[in-house]
Amino acid sequence: MFPTRLDSTLAYDIAKAMMDGFNRHYRLFRTESARAKHRFETADWHGQQRAQRERIEFYDLRVREASMRLEREFKAGEQPMDIWHQVKLHYIGLLVDHHQPELAETFFNSVTTKILHRSYFQNDFIFIRPAVSTEYIENDETEKRPTYRSYYPAANNLPEVLIQMVHDFDLRREFLDLPGDVAMVALAMQGLLGDAKLRANYQIQVLSSLFFRNKGAYIVGKVINGYNEFPFALPVLYIAGETRLAIDAILSGQDDLLMLFSYARAYFMVDMEIPSAYVQFLRSMMPLKPRNELYNALGLAKQGKTLFYRDLIYHQRHSTDKFRIAPGIKGMVMLVFDLPSFPYVFKVIKDFYPPPKDTSREQIKGKYLLVKQHDRVGRMADTLEYSEVGFPRARFTDELIAEIEKFAPSQMEISDRDGNGQLEVVLKHVYIERRMIPLNIYLQEAFDAGAADPGNTTPAAQRAREQLRHGVIEYGNALKDLIAANIFPGDMLWKNFGITRHGKVVFYDYDEIEYITDCVFRRVPQARNEEEEMSGEVWYKVGPKDVFPETFGPFLLGNAAVKEVFMKHHADLLDASFWQSHKERIQQGYVYDVFPYDQHKRFHPERANAQVPESI
Repeated sequence: MFPTRLDSTLAYDIAKAMMDGFNRHYRLFRTESARAKHRFETADWHGQQRAQRERIEFYDLRVREASMRLEREFKAGEQPMDIWHQVKLHYIGLLVDHHQPELAETFFNSVTTKILHRSYFQNDFIFIRPAVSTEYIENDETEKRPTYRSYYPAANNLPEVLIQMVHDFDLRREFLDLPGDVAMVALAMQGLLGDAKLRANYQIQVLSSLFFRNKGAYIVGKVINGYNEFPFALPVLYIAGETRLAIDAILSGQDDLLMLFSYARAYFMVDMEIPSAYVQFLRSMMPLKPRNELYNALGLAKQGKTLFYRDLIYHQRHSTDKFRIAPGIKGMVMLVFDLPSFPYVFKVIKDFYPPPKDTSREQIKGKYLLVKQHDRVGRMADTLEYSEVGFPRARFTDELIAEIEKFAPSQMEISDRDGNGQLEVVLKHVYIERRMIPLNIYLQEAFDAGAADPGNTTPAAQRAREQLRHGVIEYGNALKDLIAANIFPGDMLWKNFGITRHGKVVFYDYDEIEYITDCVFRRVPQARNEEEEMSGEVWYKVGPKDVFPETFGPFLLGNAAVKEVFMKHHADLLDASFWQSHKERIQQGYVYDVFPYDQHKRFHPERANAQVPESI
């Protein structure tokens, strides 16, 4: 039966309404991102944090609005599948010359699955792979700037060109000493070039929008000379106690950029007409960075989820190993598994939690949402959250299936849902994170190599001692960065932290986190008599939000070598007054600087890390 003209008109109207819904979403998303520049210029840090949280909710709100409109105006959920096939074809037609086609396809998927109540992997009417290329999309004439700008310095005028580059971003704040700053940037860039001859294509390319996050703005680009490209980013910050700006450092090379765009940091605010062009440019700077993580870093988390899911399906088709229970100490709240050949872990909330855990599934979800919306300051791993995810049963070990059946039976269904004789494991709800080496395993490896034996002077033992020292110092640094972000991790055991590929310690167990400002930091009261002093039980009253930092030691510092390093660098973490002083500053409205680069990279470390005056 062929579709009628009436059917075709209805299908087009549905497709057009859906596209209207996406265009409204991206317009609002882009407007909020563009406002980050004004918030930076007025040092509205609390407004920046609030906008960051609220923008994350934009996508789901727009999907809900679009779904309600389609149901209200077209009874979309009651339309036959022939109509939906036409809707998709019309929608593809509307993507021609669109500037965000990949995002619009994902929006179509979200709305369609919501209306038809079909899971992602079952729906025949979604975009399984892109239908429209994102290559070489051009800005139209109404857009005032291209995706990136190019500058062509000569051998003797690099500082002048860099000054013009900075001015082109039109920041409505003065710099204290822009010529001095760019002189240091120029010197660093010349160091990147070395003694290489300047070639005909010698140029600097920078993305046309600033990248805003926390209290910083970043110029992101690359130096090109001959066959070589050198990625860089310039952090622009306020000077301590000033209303003027400074270029704080130059971050150069892929490792520096990977740290800046880490999955453990908050999403950037960037005004982009063509996001795929930004991702393509960034990929040229960081070829090891997956595209899904770049979309996430740009605040386009739903697109990141879509690309990740496609990568997961693709990887399963080209691998044969099995999902297994993840190595390490098992958690009381989360059941964790992984695929050895895939660099991620999968977390399922258990159905029950043994004492002393006192929580619920909804509370745990709330903690993970808090982390998603919060400034992660490079110390909390981002998570991808999925529902109704299907896996081939044949790719699961029997041990893993038994583990899920024992601890999270409500979260798993095994069936031949497609009727093709192939059993599937469908997980109702799952979190996915980048895989890291658990910190307890990292330290144990150091112990095994002789780190705790002062008599062992072999090179291997010396390396092990440095590994132990690094892990303990980084652990303390991670806690202090979390404190600066108003986060108390709750369960501070080593096993709840991991080591990234760059040697950073990152927290990844969120079921007990609290805001620092919600905690009460106390000293253990003095025993009033010998009976209390000798008691093995807590004899003093403890409130639900009370924290006693001096009691951390027995749980964390049982090893003498670990204790020596910790007490040398982070003894203040065992002092209630340290935590309380940070709490009070946060309550007073102070927003700490947490840098995505090492302090030694800073041009003038003494000029920053102070609150900008309120009078700005």
